[in-house]
Amino acid sequence: MPPTREPSPDAAHLDDFDFTLPEERIALRPARPRDAARMLVVNADAADGRPLIDVNVTQLPDFLRAGDMLVANDTRVVHARLRGTRQRGAATAAIELLLHKPAATPGVWEAFARPAKRLAPGDTVVVSTALTARVLARDGGTVTVALTATGMGLEEAMHAAGEMPLPPYIAGKRAADDQDEDDYQTLFARARGSVAAPTAGLHFTPTLLAALAAKGVLHETVTLHVGAGTFLPVKSDTLAGHKMHAERGRITADTARALNRARAAGGRIVAVGTTSLRLLESAVDAHGVFRPFDAETDIFITPGHRFKGVDVLMTNFHLPRSTLFVLVAAFAGTQTMHAAYAHAIAEGYRFYSYGDANLLFPQRQRSAAA
Repeated sequence: MPPTREPSPDAAHLDDFDFTLPEERIALRPARPRDAARMLVVNADAADGRPLIDVNVTQLPDFLRAGDMLVANDTRVVHARLRGTRQRGAATAAIELLLHKPAATPGVWEAFARPAKRLAPGDTVVVSTALTARVLARDGGTVTVALTATGMGLEEAMHAAGEMPLPPYIAGKRAADDQDEDDYQTLFARARGSVAAPTAGLHFTPTLLAALAAKGVLHETVTLHVGAGTFLPVKSDTLAGHKMHAERGRITADTARALNRARAAGGRIVAVGTTSLRLLESAVDAHGVFRPFDAETDIFITPGHRFKGVDVLMTNFHLPRSTLFVLVAAFAGTQTMHAAYAHAIAEGYRFYSYGDANLLFPQRQRSAAA
């Protein structure tokens, strides 16, 4: 059941962000074409009194204005699921590595290992004749590995030997295939380093970008490499007890200047996806001015957060009890998002990475007595 009041940001319980989702609402393939997906516009303070409007992604330009700045994540998903054999003398063991975070040293990654107990520092996992992973350290189920390619470049060897790391709620129902090679990359994908797609960007097509440009909507890209930690469950009962995973992000000086120019001219900053939003909120100062950014961010956005960098958010439908549903509740209001998701479920919207979209407008802050 949705909460009857907005949860206190200091003591919000994870139960406040729970809802029941029928399994058949989980999309296993995207809409075709991409911008044919449905889009639920959510605006609790809409001037026309309609907080929920059902449209398609192709109608996005109708809800934006000339001078608005669309900001998308240009990260590119790598073949991060590696299956190989550990060799230790004459003994061998089958090992699966899910790379989830690149280190500062090229070729070094943190990875979830299965079964991790069969690995120790110094072990080598042979993935293919061209790709090996040497274990540098192990901490529980996580290992640090150095990848080495023979006879080809490292990226080429990873692409040839690895698999597209579909989210667990899709991978648990079907294997990745050749179609996912295109479906699970956004139109903006350029900077290699993610193990999950910034899925709001999956809805964009050249036709949609041209329609936005014709409307006078500007666009820039930023880079946040999405880690597999985005799929990890929140284990704490309260939001205050959850430690957010860190991800590497970058906003160039040129992009920061473009964002500041757009905002100074009266344009709104429209984040395409929660990854773009988290990075923008990490790079903006207390006065709403964007600064260049090249670092890790572990920002956890919860109700009570004062948004300084983002005015509108386009995103997909998220898991119950997840940090991403907490984020959208912080942006548009917890009660508003529970109502929006209940509407979406009743109306047959498709959820998660390959599903439909939301276009969220922030809810005005109300007094505690309101």
